[in-house]
Amino acid sequence: MPRNRAFSEPEYSAEYSADCSVTLPSDPGQAVGRTHEVTVRSSGCCLCLPRFMRLTFAPESLENLYQTYFRRQRHETLLVLVVFAALFDSYIIVMCAVVYTGDKLASVVVASVGLAADVLLYLLCQYRLLPDRISRRVVPYALWVLIAAQIFCYLGLNYARFHQASDTVGWQAFFSFSFFLTLPLRLTPIVLITAVSCGVHTLVLGVTIAQQQQEDIQGAALGRQLLANIVIFVCAITVGIMSYYMADRKHRKAFLEARQSLEVKLNLEEQSQQQERLLLSILPKHIADEMLQDMKKEASQKEMQQFNTMYMYRHENVSILFADIVGFTQLSSSCSAQELVKLLNELFARFDKLAAKYHQLRIKILGDCYYCICGLPDYREDHAACSIMMGLAMVEAISYVREKTQTDVDMRVGVHSGTVLGGVLGQKRWQYDVWSTDVTVANKMEAGGIPGRVHISQSTMECLHGEFDVEQGNGGDRCDYLKERGIETYLVVVPKGPVGKNGINGKVSVTSSNGNSPLLINTTECNGSVNTACTTPEEPEELDTRVVNPSFPNPRRRLRLRDLAERVIDAQENEQELNKLLNEALLERETVQALKGKHTNRLSLRFVDPDLEIRYSVEKEKQSGAAFSCSCVVLLFTAAMEALIDPLLIANYITLAVGEVLLLILTICSLAAIFPRVFPKKLVSFSSWIDHTRWARNTWAMAAIFILILADIVDMLSCLPQAPVSGSAMVALSSSSSSSSALSGLEGCLCNPKYYSYIAVLALMATTMLVQVSHMVKLTLMLLITVATGIVNIYSWREIFDHYDMARFQDYRSYLVPSKFTMTIMIFIMMISFYYFSRHVEKLARTLFLWKIEVHEQKEKVYEMRRWNEALVTNMLPEHVARHFLGSKKRDEELYSQSYDEIGVMFASIPNFSDFYTEESINNGGIECLRFLNEIISDFDSLLDESQFRCITKIKTIGSTYMAASGVTPDISNGYACLKKEELSDRERWQHLADLADFALAMKVTLMNINYQSFNNFMLRIGLNKGGVLAGVIGARKPHYDIWGNTVNVASRMESTGVMGNIQVVEDCYNILKEYGFRFVRRGPIFVKGKGELLTYFLKGRDKQGSFINGSSVTLPHQVVDS
Repeated sequence: MPRNRAFSEPEYSAEYSADCSVTLPSDPGQAVGRTHEVTVRSSGCCLCLPRFMRLTFAPESLENLYQTYFRRQRHETLLVLVVFAALFDSYIIVMCAVVYTGDKLASVVVASVGLAADVLLYLLCQYRLLPDRISRRVVPYALWVLIAAQIFCYLGLNYARFHQASDTVGWQAFFSFSFFLTLPLRLTPIVLITAVSCGVHTLVLGVTIAQQQQEDIQGAALGRQLLANIVIFVCAITVGIMSYYMADRKHRKAFLEARQSLEVKLNLEEQSQQQERLLLSILPKHIADEMLQDMKKEASQKEMQQFNTMYMYRHENVSILFADIVGFTQLSSSCSAQELVKLLNELFARFDKLAAKYHQLRIKILGDCYYCICGLPDYREDHAACSIMMGLAMVEAISYVREKTQTDVDMRVGVHSGTVLGGVLGQKRWQYDVWSTDVTVANKMEAGGIPGRVHISQSTMECLHGEFDVEQGNGGDRCDYLKERGIETYLVVVPKGPVGKNGINGKVSVTSSNGNSPLLINTTECNGSVNTACTTPEEPEELDTRVVNPSFPNPRRRLRLRDLAERVIDAQENEQELNKLLNEALLERETVQALKGKHTNRLSLRFVDPDLEIRYSVEKEKQSGAAFSCSCVVLLFTAAMEALIDPLLIANYITLAVGEVLLLILTICSLAAIFPRVFPKKLVSFSSWIDHTRWARNTWAMAAIFILILADIVDMLSCLPQAPVSGSAMVALSSSSSSSSALSGLEGCLCNPKYYSYIAVLALMATTMLVQVSHMVKLTLMLLITVATGIVNIYSWREIFDHYDMARFQDYRSYLVPSKFTMTIMIFIMMISFYYFSRHVEKLARTLFLWKIEVHEQKEKVYEMRRWNEALVTNMLPEHVARHFLGSKKRDEELYSQSYDEIGVMFASIPNFSDFYTEESINNGGIECLRFLNEIISDFDSLLDESQFRCITKIKTIGSTYMAASGVTPDISNGYACLKKEELSDRERWQHLADLADFALAMKVTLMNINYQSFNNFMLRIGLNKGGVLAGVIGARKPHYDIWGNTVNVASRMESTGVMGNIQVVEDCYNILKEYGFRFVRRGPIFVKGKGELLTYFLKGRDKQGSFINGSSVTLPHQVVDS
C-alpha cells in the first residue's frame, strides 16, 4: 500500500536550515486539512554560536513551546548537577577528615552546609515542592551561585597560605562543562554565567598569588600558568557549547518528530473522519462496521468460506417511500444536461436534508426517482407518520420548483409499510438497497399514485394513530398490480396539526446548512399546515436564479475565495490548537515511565527484547562526527596548555601532530555519512556501515579516546627527570621564603604536575561527548583514563609530586593528603559523576527511541484504519470521484460532473430471477434467494479484476439488473493516454466498447457455469449502446454516482425490449463492433418508447481473437479460435 510507507525520521544537518512542511504520505503534494509549515531558522539569540549553528523554530509560539519542553526535559539533568555538587562537597569532607587538624574545621563546616543545601535542593526538585515559576527561573541560578561559592570557599580555606595558579582549576573546568550538560537555560545565559565564573576564578587566583609573592613575584611564569588555566576553561566551554548544541539538536529533532507525528495523526484522523462520514452517508453504520471487520480478516479465513460474504439483514415494521418526478421528460427537454443534473443535485440535496429531519434512510436515487425508508436500522414507532411528513414536504418542495421553472412538474409519492431485506450485493461498487415484496408494493403505490399527493397503503394506514386525514385512493384503478392483490389505498389530505411526538413537528424548512449558499426551496409551516414560505416573492426569485441558471458568474471561484478567507481566519487558531495538543501529548508521554514496561536490564539498560535492542542499536545518529571532533578540540587545547606549562617538551608537539592526524581520520570517516556529496562513495558507505554496526561504533570511540589518553601518558612519561632531584635542590626549595615564589621560578612538570591531571579531566569530557555508545563502553573508557592517570601519578610521578608537596607546603605537608592522591581521587570522583550522567543520557535516549516507536505504531494504526475506510469508499464510488469528495469539505451546491463523448453503456438483467425469489420460511424469508443473487453478482464483479476489462466501470445494480459503462475512467484511456483523441483511429477509440461487448459475453458464460453447478436456468437479457453521457454525483452530503443522457436511456430500452439469452444493440453499435470480429444476427426494427422504431441486432459471439493494445491476445470461452 503506498500510504503505508516505511517510517523514517526527519534528518537535519548543521550545514543547512531545514524547512519541513507536513504532507500526508498517501497524498503527496495534496495535504488535506491542517498543514502548518515549521521552519528551523539559522538565527536566534544564541549569538555565541557560529551563524550556521543558531537554530530556532520560525513560529515564535512554537519556539516558546519548545523551550518549555526543553526545560522540562532538563529538569532531571538539573538533579544530576545537584548530585555533582554533593559529590564535590563529600570529596572536601573526606579529604579534610583523613588527616584532620583544627584549622580544617571551617572547610568541613562549609562543605557540610553545602552538602545539606544540595540534599535539600534535590528533595525539593525531585518531588516538585517548589512553585513552577521558582524552579524554572530561580533554582538554576541559585545552584550556580551555590557551586561557585563552594569552589571559592574550598580555594580560600584549604589553600589559605599556599595558593598556586593550578588550585581548583580542575573542579572549575568540571563544573563549567557540567553547566552546559545540565542547566535548563538557554545557551546564552549558560555561556555568560560560565564565563563569569571562570573569569572571577582566574582573577582571584592571579590577585591572591601576586599579593602573596609581592617582591618575589615571577610575572612571566605566573602569566603562563594563568593562560594555561584560561586554555583549560576555554576548552571546557567549547566542548560544553558543542554538547549543548548536540543536546539541543536532539531535543529539537524529537520535538519536531512529535509535532509532525501529531499533525500527521490529526490529518489522518480528519481524513478518516471525512471518509467515515462519506462512508456512513452511503451505507448504514452496522453494514459498514461488518464490512470493515471482514476486510481485516486473513486471506486463509476468507478461503474457508463456502459463499461470498453477503451483508443482508431483515427489518420488520418499516415504512418505504417512493417518490417520482412527474413531468421530468418535459423538464429535461427545457434545459441542458448540465443544467438538469445541477437542478437534480439541488433538489435531491434538499430531499436528503428532509430525510435527516424526518429520520429517513435514503436508499437510492434512480434517475428522477427517490426512495427512502423510515425505521431502519433502528426501529421507530412513528415510522409511518415520519414517512408521510417526508412525502408532504417533498410535494411542497417540487411545487416551488414548478413555479420557478414554469414547467408542469410534480411529485408522485407512494408509501407502504411492511418488512424489507436491507443490505448490499456483490463485491464492487457497493450500494445499500432493499428487497422484498413490500418494496415492490411501495413502488407500485408510487406508480399508482396521483401527482401532488401522498398515496399510502392499508398497512401504512394501520400504523397511524389519527395524525392525518385521508381519503380513498383507488390505487387499483391506476395500477393493475395493486388491483390484482386487492390492496386498499388512501390519499393523505393534510396534517391536522403539528405532531410533537419523537421530535416531529409541522415545520418543513429546507435551507442550506451554510447561510451563504443558494436556497432552492424555503418552505415553512404557517398556521398548522404546510404552505409556501412566508417571505416576500422577490427574495426566492433572486435566490432561485442562482440555482436554475447555471451561468451564474463563476460560483466555484466564489466558493474557493470563501474557503481561503475561512482558512486565513482559522490559521492562527489552528496553530494555537495544534500547539496546545502538542503540549498535552508531550506532557502525557513524559509522565509515563516508558522504560518500565519494556523490561530493560537494570545494570546494562539494554532491552530484554532482542529485536527491540537490534532496532535501537542500528539507529543512525548524525551527531557522531561532532562527537569525534570534540576529541580533536580537546587534544588541540591540551597541547596548547602543555606548551604554556613546558614549552621545551618536544614530545608534546609530536603527540599533537600524530594524534590530530589520527583523530581527524576518525572524524572524517564519521562525518562522511552526514555529507555524502562531499566525500567519495566508498568512504560514505564505510561511514554508514560504522553508524549501523554497534561493535564498529564502539571500536571507533575507543580508538579516539585511546589516542587522547595515550598522548597524555606519553607526554607525562616524557616529562620524567633524567636524574633524581638533588638534595641541594630540595634544601634550596625548603629554605625559600616563599613556596609560591620557589615553584614559580621553576618550569615544566616538576613545578606544575597538577596540570597533567587536568588533561585527564578534559579527556573524560571528550568521553562523555560520545554518542551512540553504550554507557558501559563509556565506563570502560573512563576507567582506562582514571587508572592510567592514577598509575602515573602514584608510581611514575611519585617523586615529582613528593617534591612538589615539599616545596609548596614544607612542614605542613604532613597534615595534608598528598597531591598525587588528591588528584587521582578528584579524577575518580569526576569519572563517577560523568558515568552517572552518561547513564542518565542513555536512559533518555532509549526513552526517546521508545516514544518514536510508539508514535510510529500509532500512525500505523491510523494509516490502517484510513486504508480500510478508503478501500470501502473507493468500492462505493469510482476512485477519481472518491478523491474529489475526500479532497475538501464539499457544500451541496458544489457539483461534480464530467461529460464524455464516446462511452459504452450496458444493462444486463436476469428477468426470470423474480420467479425464483420467494419469501417462504424455507428460504429464510427470501435471504437465501438473495444469497444466490449475491453469488451471481459477485462472479460478475470478479470479471472486472481481469486486465482486459480494466476500462469498464460498474455503475450500480438495480434489483437483479447489472449496469456498467466503459470509457468513463479518466486515468485509463484504452492504453493510449499519451495520444490525443484526434490522433486515434476509430478502432483504437472504440476498443473499450469492444471490451464491454466481451464483458457481456463473459457474463453469459459465467451465468451458464453457475446454472450448470446449481441446476438452475437463469438467463441474461443484455442491452448495449454507445454515445455521449454526463457522469456526475448528486448530493454532496450523500453522494450518489450515476450517468445520465440519451445513451443511457437507449441502452436501458435495449435491455427491456430485448430477448432473454441475447445481447441487443442498435445499428450504430453494430457498425462499430463488427469491425472487431463480433458476429451479429439482424433482429429488425422494434418500437422503443420515446424514440420510435429502431433497427436492432443480436450480438452472438466473436469469431476471432481479440486485438488488444499491448499486442497480447486473450481467448474468452465464447470465442472461436481460428485453426
